[in-house]
Amino acid sequence: MRLQHRLNQYQRLFSKTGLKSCPVTVGELAAIFFCSERHTRTLLTQFQQAGWIHWSAQAGRGKRAIITCLQTPDSLREGYLQKLLNEGDHSAALQLSQVDPRHLNDLLVPHLGAQWQEDAPTLRIPFYRELQKLDPQTLTGRAEQHIAHTLHAGLTRFVTGSAVPQPDLAHHWQLAENGYVWQFFLRSQLYWHNGEPLLGRQLCQIFERLRHSPRSRHHLQNVAAITQPHALCLQFRLHVPDYWLAHRLADLGCLLFHLDEPTVGAGPFRLAHFAPERVRLEQNPYYPLQRPYLSAIEYWISPKLFDEATRGQISLQHPVRIVLGEQRDMAHVRPVKRSTSLGFGYLALNLRRNGLSQRQARKIVALIHQSGLLDNLPIDRNLVTRSRELLPGWPLPSFMGHDRATLQGPDEPLPPTLTLLFHPPVELELFADALKSLLAAQGCVLETRFHSGRLWENAEQLADIDLLLGDRLIGEAPVATLENWLRQDPLWDAILDDEARRAQQQCLLAIQQHPDPTLREAQLRAHFFRLMQQCSITPLFNYQYQVSAPPGVNGVQLTAWGWFDFCRAWLPPPIGQTD
Repeated sequence: MRLQHRLNQYQRLFSKTGLKSCPVTVGELAAIFFCSERHTRTLLTQFQQAGWIHWSAQAGRGKRAIITCLQTPDSLREGYLQKLLNEGDHSAALQLSQVDPRHLNDLLVPHLGAQWQEDAPTLRIPFYRELQKLDPQTLTGRAEQHIAHTLHAGLTRFVTGSAVPQPDLAHHWQLAENGYVWQFFLRSQLYWHNGEPLLGRQLCQIFERLRHSPRSRHHLQNVAAITQPHALCLQFRLHVPDYWLAHRLADLGCLLFHLDEPTVGAGPFRLAHFAPERVRLEQNPYYPLQRPYLSAIEYWISPKLFDEATRGQISLQHPVRIVLGEQRDMAHVRPVKRSTSLGFGYLALNLRRNGLSQRQARKIVALIHQSGLLDNLPIDRNLVTRSRELLPGWPLPSFMGHDRATLQGPDEPLPPTLTLLFHPPVELELFADALKSLLAAQGCVLETRFHSGRLWENAEQLADIDLLLGDRLIGEAPVATLENWLRQDPLWDAILDDEARRAQQQCLLAIQQHPDPTLREAQLRAHFFRLMQQCSITPLFNYQYQVSAPPGVNGVQLTAWGWFDFCRAWLPPPIGQTD
């Protein structure tokens, strides 16, 4: 960074002269700057033009001139920092800052939250980690999945607060031949973010790619052929009827991206800048539906802000907590939206491995639910809550309740050793530690292993594991999300024996062919109840999502991902600009 280098050179000069006028030769200055005399003269010219020094040269080689530093390096650095931050160049400002991490909070907070940039409303969100590349086929993080649904469109989409898929790139759709044929009629004059026309034949190519993608093929496994009867119609012919198809096409795995660049989509925002320190989304001028009010959204990524030294002082204290607002508004910040996530942390037991009998598995699950373990984890009670049901109206088996259940027959000791694998978030690690102590009291040594990814990679990875801890995100259509989980997660191939897997596949095949969504839900609920009864899966806790904002941030509506809907939020104009 050239400015950083210039300031460092000025710092060396100031350390020799201070604010006093000093006689000096060009050669002496070259030694201070560690450069040639010719380049020293260039530096002196630049410093003087910038107003950093006063330089009074005298003719003749070796003659001494008078140099005076007009500003301290700290004041210069602070001025340029503020200029960069006001311009929204967060990454350059952090490179320039060279300040103690404890002071980064004071530096950045005034530039976060609701801002107006060149008469355009902008939201700046502090974030605690680098974001994954925003390719919908590879990302796994909750924040990235929310952004992907903002950048990319599908044929269908979910509207916040509704489980029924709505038109997106498709204006409408219709079914024929008893559900074997679906026709999606495209909107006219569609464009990618880069301004290129979005054509039906491109979508056919993209769907063919998705049909063979490990991330998406489960969504399209019932599709026999995708054709284009005319320019504004895509036709899906199915092997068997699938009344979840409109739901599947709105899912992350079926978001549509440019064939040459997966981060280019057709959603309400486009990706304008992506770097480790800052990610910027800007309103897509080609979006065919109602455009958002916000002009831009920026993620300012500063892990140092979330160190223990600053925790509690900056707006994001936990991934499920988001705070919007400027420094002057922080005293007025209040929670504007709260919700309990439908997604949940879960424990899965690998009964296929034969390391646990059915009675031993039930004993572990009963111990977890009846020992008080879930109520005594060292976790903020305002962040997570114990699961009381799988989904609203989907009850847990009785032995997962508070009351101590009596297992029929004699007690069966647990195996001497068991192995547990868990992945982020940190709450799962805390649960693993507590479970280790609980099982140790039963004479069972629990070996814990950590998987850094947010998704299980394959069934082979899980084959020698007895217990698995993970979490499952639930989108706007919770029933369809759980159905899709059974189809695509390698967890089920790992923990269910061959007979159970065949029975599950037959069950899902029968469910998808019911046109009545109420009947589909009832049968899927019954299937998950059987899985919980046999201890294959046990929900543990749900997150408490929360968005807080000062009075000036309006239209905040929580999505199923725990983020707020970028398309609905709006900011009032700055004071004095409302006339």
